Amino acid sequence: MNFLTIGHRGVMGVEPENTLRSFAAAQEAGLDAIELDLHLSKDGALVVMHDTDVDRTTDGTGAIADKTLAELRALDAGRGERIPVFEEVLDAVRAPLQAEIKDVQAARALAEVMNARGLADRVEVSSFFDEAIAETARLVPGARTALIASRYGPDIVERAVEAGASTVCLNIRRLSLEIVERARKADLRIIGWVVNTQDQLRLVRALGLDGATTDYPEIKRTGRFTA
Repeated sequence: MNFLTIGHRGVMGVEPENTLRSFAAAQEAGLDAIELDLHLSKDGALVVMHDTDVDRTTDGTGAIADKTLAELRALDAGRGERIPVFEEVLDAVRAPLQAEIKDVQAARALAEVMNARGLADRVEVSSFFDEAIAETARLVPGARTALIASRYGPDIVERAVEAGASTVCLNIRRLSLEIVERARKADLRIIGWVVNTQDQLRLVRALGLDGATTDYPEIKRTGRFTA
């Protein structure tokens, strides 16, 4: 199986994260897939942003949930970029997407778009929340899902299986051979994050992971030669 490289919020190490500019750069760099984050605006739009508020990544302040799409559009998300909605990303790039959802409400909104546009093959849905993964699996026939974890133990494998996930996306700082072996026995794909250095890349390749999420496009070029 080929080693997958997934662009983290596009290529956030070199471009403003979660913007069309960043996604286009990830695609141009040849990354295998693009990861992005989804929240619901006050008026129900699926907006692409990581944090629950706009403070860190734009020139505005306040919670996404308290702002309409029009209000969010007025903000500068870096280098003149505007906060995109999910549908814009679908049209702007051709690459497969990994869409991280933050709650069950966002899962339901994403499911509507996926079913309407037949995206089960193109979009893998990921989340830290088991119930959001389970809801996606219920609402989107054939959906591919991934359970994300930062602080976790061996039970992450059982949680993923119970939620119906086919992939686990795991913080490499806590990754162990025991967890990798448990995941393999459960037929789970394993993606490591965040892989930004050659030492980190050598680690995930040595553990036999299926891929890595990275902030930098260089990982794609070197990943195929690293064992």
